[in-house]
Amino acid sequence: MEFTSSEGEERYAALAAHAADVVVGLDFDGTLAPIVDDPESAHIHPDAAQVLTDLAVAVRAVAVVTGRPARQALALGGLDEVGDAIGGTGRELYLFGQYGNERWSSTNRRVITPRPPQGLATFERELPRVLRTAGAADAFVEDKGLAVAVHTRRLDDPDDAFERLVKPIGELAERHGLTVEPGRRVLEVRSHGMHKGLVVEYLMENLEAGGFLFCGDDLGDLEAFEAVLDLRRRGLPTLLVCSASREENTLRELADVVVDGPVGVLDLLRRLTHDATSG
Repeated sequence: MEFTSSEGEERYAALAAHAADVVVGLDFDGTLAPIVDDPESAHIHPDAAQVLTDLAVAVRAVAVVTGRPARQALALGGLDEVGDAIGGTGRELYLFGQYGNERWSSTNRRVITPRPPQGLATFERELPRVLRTAGAADAFVEDKGLAVAVHTRRLDDPDDAFERLVKPIGELAERHGLTVEPGRRVLEVRSHGMHKGLVVEYLMENLEAGGFLFCGDDLGDLEAFEAVLDLRRRGLPTLLVCSASREENTLRELADVVVDGPVGVLDLLRRLTHDATSG
């Protein structure tokens, strides 16, 4: 755990002092679960369930905010069981899938999801041609229902393939009225109009929260970081946490704290729980 400045240490102390009013928002991949070659095997860290349950008692709410489909995150994270444990403390676990397009909570166990965006099916039909033309025909294409993700992690030179695909996939998405969300060796194509920053705003308003901690690891978390910075400008206690990797460092310059992957994230949450409840 590394504070990026003395101001970061002060922000952590202020947030811990007001933890009872704070919402903690957490990305899934790279934050609660390790990044792996097969996205369908990215299980939550085995210590996370207990850490989140302990944390829930100390803060206003805990929310997992992910680009994954909600049902997939529920399965890989065992979040039904985590929700049961948190419910036993009188608190609630929130899950926002596909950047906030899908919603679930441990009180209302039904996943609320919209229809797939127009143009997505046609995009997916035309995608193999784009991949072949870019020399990335073997890229793994993940159909997420409301989005399509193109993963280059399994290719021989994943970073080079990623760079070759940015422009043509962006152009194809634009033709079909869709947007591209770049991540760690993945390009996700989805509808406009929803992002993690809007989830931050939703949670603040609906939970009448007095502060926010958000932890993420890549560009898909940038809007959440920006939303938290807006809360900071309004004088609320906030903390931005970057779950760092060798692949993606974009969030480092905005973060108050940099931690080493999911293990570092859980260490930070343990410390916050201790500091919030021992004062």
